[in-house]
Amino acid sequence: MENRLKELRGERGWSQGDLAERLDVSRQTVNSLERGKYDPSLPLAFKIASVFGLPIEKIFTPAKGE
Repeated sequence: MENRLKELRGERGWSQGDLAERLDVSRQTVNSLERGKYDPSLPLAFKIASVFGLPIEKIFTPAKGE
């Protein structure tokens, strides 16, 4: 799965730690999400969408070939 987390976070001037606090996850989790090394659970994906005020599909898209 691909995502726009780094872009969206940057637009708001948030560090990975800032986003992690808002999501109640570790900074390492945010880093893994941004690098595509970890796909979020559905509840976490909804929480991310809520934090950014966007629908999930505006943040996450299937990776090419999926």
